[in-house]
Amino acid sequence: MRIISLLPSATEIVCALGYGDHLVGRSHECDHPASVTDLPICSRARIRIDASSNEIDQSVKAIIQQGLSVYEIDEETLRALAPDFIVTQTQCEVCAVSERDVEEAVNNWLDGQGEIVSLNPNRLEDVWADIIRVATALGSRANGENVVAMLRERMAQIQARIDGLEDKPRVALIEWIEPLMAAGNWMPELVDMAGGCNLISQAGEHSPWMALEVLCESDADVILAAPCGFGLERTRREMPPLTAQAQWKSLRAVRDGRVYLADGHHFFNRPGPRLVESLEILTEILHPEAVQPRHRGQAWLPL
Repeated sequence: MRIISLLPSATEIVCALGYGDHLVGRSHECDHPASVTDLPICSRARIRIDASSNEIDQSVKAIIQQGLSVYEIDEETLRALAPDFIVTQTQCEVCAVSERDVEEAVNNWLDGQGEIVSLNPNRLEDVWADIIRVATALGSRANGENVVAMLRERMAQIQARIDGLEDKPRVALIEWIEPLMAAGNWMPELVDMAGGCNLISQAGEHSPWMALEVLCESDADVILAAPCGFGLERTRREMPPLTAQAQWKSLRAVRDGRVYLADGHHFFNRPGPRLVESLEILTEILHPEAVQPRHRGQAWLPL
């Protein structure tokens, strides 16, 4: 069995299910577990991914206006690898190769051979369903159900550490910095599970753009910036356009020293097994009195 994954979270799902040895290709962003970095790369970006938040936003919007996808498939590599399965997604065409492009590549370069397994996570339950979908396609639904049960149990153990705590900090999640975007989809659910109260965005809905005034009016106790595609240090470098705003210092979270940066690229924005670690990171940030900071310095830091 030969598998290509065109999405970092899908790669992690395939490996969590025990099929990592069957991966023969990956996307340009797949980097966990470390063993996958030796695999051939089957996709590339049409934009400069090292540009600033604002420059990336402008480039993405320009490409979409042309009716193009932000990412493209290396079709010759795809044909050479001759996969039996290609795992991709339909949730967000800004995040990975579009399903439409994968279908065209399969028809044009693989003569229709190769099963496409598409993921569509909007809520946490969708993530679990996607894991089972991949397991079923690869031949073992029971394996997927077992992995999901294990992940649920790990999350329950994390939640048990904060059971009984009365403090529920009001949280504003930032998924993009310039322009500002709040984090939606499964993120509000994780905040709730971590003993917080999510503001601005809604569970199960796509991440909404927001004006700075909306962030100010939220009067959040905690602000967490975890931009999609950015690691911890990249996020720190991107913050000045926001922190330089005149209203910034007046925010409750800023005054109280409760603004945090997180590695959104490897955790929060990957709807796969490491959402468990994402939940743990949130509990560390929101309830430092109850949870040891195991991930501080590697996955999150105070601003």
